Amino acid sequence: MSRLKNKDFSYKVPNVQPDLDYLHNGQSHKQPSITWVGHSTFFIQLDGLSIMTDPVWASQMAFQKRLAPPGIPIAEVPPVDIVLISHSHYDHLSIQTLRQLKGKRQLLVPAGLSSKLRMKGFANVRELHWWESVEIGGARFTFVPSQHWTRRTPWDMNSSHWGGWVIEPKKHTDAAAWQAECGEATSGNTYRPVVSPAPTLYFAGDSGYFKGFSEIGSRFDIDVALMPIGAYEPEWFMGPQHVTPEQALQAFEDTGAKWFVPMHYGAFKLADDTPREALCRLEAGRVERGIESERIVVLPHGETWKLFGRS
Repeated sequence: MSRLKNKDFSYKVPNVQPDLDYLHNGQSHKQPSITWVGHSTFFIQLDGLSIMTDPVWASQMAFQKRLAPPGIPIAEVPPVDIVLISHSHYDHLSIQTLRQLKGKRQLLVPAGLSSKLRMKGFANVRELHWWESVEIGGARFTFVPSQHWTRRTPWDMNSSHWGGWVIEPKKHTDAAAWQAECGEATSGNTYRPVVSPAPTLYFAGDSGYFKGFSEIGSRFDIDVALMPIGAYEPEWFMGPQHVTPEQALQAFEDTGAKWFVPMHYGAFKLADDTPREALCRLEAGRVERGIESERIVVLPHGETWKLFGRS
């Protein structure tokens, strides 16, 4: 605890004004995009679906206040079709947040967690074991392993699974068809890369480094990996459950993903590392590994990365 008190948490992840007009525009649902809300919460529009990962708008975690506000005010979030939950830890599963979201809110959760959520009043819940998939609206959602653990009370240790999610859109949506309907791909924000009209996304949830990253990469052709880089100190204790920034880069290479969006830093004080330390180590590791700078997409809270580049 004394080490944590001596850490400098003054750096704040930048917040930008979210493009709410775009996010609420029906046309945007045809255009793949990722908006970072903060921590492990992303608002994803893909294949006509609005998808939310690990939605947490909590103003504090335990006794620690949030370090930076969410990138989108929760009242301004468009209706959500699908919610992906990686595991039941409080910084990844907020019952209060789930109740505030609008829309269909089909919850896809790890095996063992559905009964707990139904007891909280959520009827639209489906649980999956590792490597199981479900198709919704033509998109395929696969629950994949991670190296972690979970608990919400003293009595439910590892009573449910934990893992990540791979989202595969309809493959018939090729670039030519998309361009015919929506126009040519453009740079949108000139400093963000153009990915694909139908990108495959990997949301890693929480994980220590393990060989499963390579297996995930062997089973899927991943375009964008949303990977954790924070809550890794002290490493002797956190190592089995949270990757360091350097291990996150190794995991990124293991998956074969083309782009890497860092997450799980900058919102809450969960360990002894700071947001600035995580980013500095990520950049140093990138340089050491010779990974092109444009492949690491560091988002501010609230920015929408339009993956096929249209404004």
